[in-house]
Amino acid sequence: MKTIAEFEVKYCQFLDADGKAVGKLPPFTQDAAELVKMYRLMTLVRTFDTKAINLQRTGKLGTYASCLGHEATHVGAAAAMRSDDVLVPVYREYGAQFWRGVTMTDVLLYWGGDERGNDFKESRQDFAWSVPIGSQMLHAAGAAMAMKIRGETRCALAFIGDGGTSQGAFYEAMNLAGARALPAIFVIVNNKWAISVPIEDQTATATLAQKAIAAGIPGVQVDGNDIFAVRHTVAEAIAAARDGKGPTVIEAVTYRLSDHTTADDATRYRKEHEVKDAWKSEPLLRFRAYLKSTGAWDDAREETLKAECAGLVDAAVEEYLHTPKQSTDAMFDFLFARLPKSTREQRDAARRYASSGAH
Repeated sequence: MKTIAEFEVKYCQFLDADGKAVGKLPPFTQDAAELVKMYRLMTLVRTFDTKAINLQRTGKLGTYASCLGHEATHVGAAAAMRSDDVLVPVYREYGAQFWRGVTMTDVLLYWGGDERGNDFKESRQDFAWSVPIGSQMLHAAGAAMAMKIRGETRCALAFIGDGGTSQGAFYEAMNLAGARALPAIFVIVNNKWAISVPIEDQTATATLAQKAIAAGIPGVQVDGNDIFAVRHTVAEAIAAARDGKGPTVIEAVTYRLSDHTTADDATRYRKEHEVKDAWKSEPLLRFRAYLKSTGAWDDAREETLKAECAGLVDAAVEEYLHTPKQSTDAMFDFLFARLPKSTREQRDAARRYASSGAH
């Protein structure tokens, strides 16, 4: 018997859990202003996340998916993209969306049950949130195919969770992207939990990045709590995609510090010490430590930033709470060119319900 093929999965990390540099840092890290910009947005995202959960708990927001602990992966990936690239999110990539122009009010409207939250004022070609698990991978592959057919030098970047990599759509999208050398980047956010199912029960693979091998495309694993590693690796993958070298799968290893959503209670299935240990290497803590070590940040600036973020979030909440509610007709406006009788009856029933003042 002989070996006909061998594969490897490389791992990228530039900042350790204490925020200390590991090896030579990528060139963009020399721009202190750019690093501060990324850190400021990560802090804003965390402030927003906390407020959104509070809104849900007080009945002012629907079920909400927290992004606590994912900030480096989301912001780092978006910072590597160009404005003409296309972002294809799941349902908690707020850092990536904020970087690309989606507003906090948009996010609140969406989780408040108002689909106008998907009508982004900027990044008009970015996709809306995808709650079905895995389908966004196919959307990204399709968008990337359109880019290639048109001869455009841009790419589509899709996020997916660790649990989503068990879906058939994940493999189908990778296979198409590999076979057609499409300009697509697939970022797996491995936060160790698919709701209540741990990664060990999801797959027998040593990494999720190696699932790319079956599609004949590169798979790389990065420290998802290290924003330098995420941005650098995504930037390399995007450059390769624009150069006609096809797709890349990037597994960002992080941890979900929150419940899966506000409808979940993770204390029922996770060990307390596991979450406690994860907090020691969370992304903001290590990035802040690095910035302080270089003199680009200090405690006074931190306090000022916290106040600024609180003000921005409060303003977005006020805008959300004072946005006039849509007519119930909005649920039916774009279903058919001419509503069939059964749907007209549903619309009329909704009108009567709304006019009655019922809740």
